[in-house]
Amino acid sequence: QVQLAESGGGLVQAGGSLRLSCAASGRTFSGFAWFRQAPGKEREFVAAIRWSDGSTYSADSVKGRFTISRDNAKNTMYLQMNSLKAEDTSVYYCAGRISPMYSFRSAEAAYDYWGQGTQVTVSS
Repeated sequence: QVQLAESGGGLVQAGGSLRLSCAASGRTFSGFAWFRQAPGKEREFVAAIRWSDGSTYSADSVKGRFTISRDNAKNTMYLQMNSLKAEDTSVYYCAGRISPMYSFRSAEAAYDYWGQGTQVTVSS
């Protein structure tokens, strides 16, 4: 059974930090991404990582503040979020891609499996 399990969400003050985790199981993925969805808004791309070499790509809105990384041994992906702002408040989703990730993908349709989401709330 394929599963992506997110954890690490919570309530934090503006300027604070959180680290989200996404534990993958059930099959091999070529890459992962984080997306987020705020109330009343469409889901948006945050960052992606290619599993083979660890190369990453991030949305302009989070560059310099968020870092995506992976731990091969644990088959887990992370999103370190620093300098959080109120506008970062969203449900954060982990997504996994099966097909080779020759280039970074920011579209939801590029990913085959999704986690259940974890809430991040930043108070101002």
